[in-house]
Amino acid sequence: MTDRYYDTPRAEVLPWLPARVERMLDLGCGGGATTAAVRQARQVAWAGGVEFAPSAAERARRMCDRVWQGDAAALPFEADIAPGSLDLVLCMDILEHLADPWAMVRRLSGLIGPGGRLIVSVPNVRNWKFIWRLATRGDFRYRDAGLLDRTHLRFFVRATAIELATCGGLTLVAAEPARRPGFPDARWFLSAATFGAADELVAKQWLIVAEKRD
Repeated sequence: MTDRYYDTPRAEVLPWLPARVERMLDLGCGGGATTAAVRQARQVAWAGGVEFAPSAAERARRMCDRVWQGDAAALPFEADIAPGSLDLVLCMDILEHLADPWAMVRRLSGLIGPGGRLIVSVPNVRNWKFIWRLATRGDFRYRDAGLLDRTHLRFFVRATAIELATCGGLTLVAAEPARRPGFPDARWFLSAATFGAADELVAKQWLIVAEKRD
């Protein structure tokens, strides 16, 4: 992975932030760019990050008050975070790398307080390019990046991504393509003509927002 991958902020989360974000955790925080973007948008008093790559974790320490470096599934980070104390948890393209992402979501959901949100991004295995290559070429070869990244252990469509984000008892707020194509992109017309139904095939990633209700 390049520094560009680790240091690109995921601005698509910004419209879905809770009104108050005093405490947050970014699972798979990379170099901390998304945490920095959230800190610019909200008055964040404390930000934590979890990152596997040592060099990215080191850079993230400039943006985060605490960074846990290593395998998220094996790190007991919640031992240092009070239950119900977080306003925001981000899981941007990290859960598909875990053997048991459902267990991770349940761990994280207990850390979120009333009105707090979990924002998840996962690749969409129903994307038309993948289906076309599979159907016409029999292509299911793992690659260095993308949908068939060789480190991906789990695959999701919109419905199963929603199930993942809400398996810890949170309430669904939104399930949208992570990046919507704009006018005059042909995908914009396709989405508009099908009242969003084509998004199931066009979306490369799903952005799922779930909230802890009182």
